[in-house]
Amino acid sequence: MELRVLNYFLAIAREENFTRAAEQLHVTQPTLSRQIADLEEELGVKLFIRSNHNIVLTEDGMILKRRAQEILSLAEKTKRDFLQKDEALTGTISIGSGEFRSTEYLAKIIAEFHKKYPDVKYEIYSGNANNIRDYIERGFLDIGLMSEPIDLRKYHFLNMPTKEQWGVFVPDNSPLFLKTSISPQDLVGMSVITATGDFNQSRIGKWLGDYKDQVDIVATANLPYNEAVLAKENIGVMLSLNLNCFYENLRFIPLFPTLEVSTALAWKKEQIFSSATSTFIDFAEQYLKSITSDEL
Repeated sequence: MELRVLNYFLAIAREENFTRAAEQLHVTQPTLSRQIADLEEELGVKLFIRSNHNIVLTEDGMILKRRAQEILSLAEKTKRDFLQKDEALTGTISIGSGEFRSTEYLAKIIAEFHKKYPDVKYEIYSGNANNIRDYIERGFLDIGLMSEPIDLRKYHFLNMPTKEQWGVFVPDNSPLFLKTSISPQDLVGMSVITATGDFNQSRIGKWLGDYKDQVDIVATANLPYNEAVLAKENIGVMLSLNLNCFYENLRFIPLFPTLEVSTALAWKKEQIFSSATSTFIDFAEQYLKSITSDEL
């Protein structure tokens, strides 16, 4: 299976038409058809259902589309890592990050590193801890800023110098609006919007304890902004980290007992990195040590 043929396959899947795909790829339609027929024979499956006007992917075709996108993305990233190995540090560093207050420290690290190595570029991916770990494992991300605990068997990591605080964002017409803290009992019978994930096993699920079955999880989302939009429309109160963001008509109230989490910048053990990524990790370690020393 060649990368060139996977590019052909994705072009056809995108255009849903052999003629348009051939024009885009600057190859003849018979050549394109033959390459796809050979690919189908190699895999032993049909990839497209053909009609007079367009084509659609089969179930096997949809699986290959997802895998082909991953393979080509990883191949492109690998190629970038080997290009331009001259004295000036160059390359692209792929960093995943959840939405945290500690992201400000990550931004400061990148800003200082950029002053020293202006030719290095960055790809920033936003997601939750599961997304980021998965992308690191598959090689699409070099480093990830994620909440602890971190799997010590798989990752090296640097602790970030701040705690993330959980609380509830409530609209101004909520009966909870004037409270100074929110206890699990306060949420009994309430409609709640919170982060995507296994609620029962989440920190919030454990914090609610025996009351979790008496809370109505009306919606989940993987980005706090989307949760806030729902909360503003009175769909429910928003259980979230305090990101120091201002959401119009919503007020943040901390949880009691207090619920805080730590975050860390993590990367895979025994991973071979590009010079840019290796240098960035060393720089981040020294930067965070200097912050800790200053605070002491």
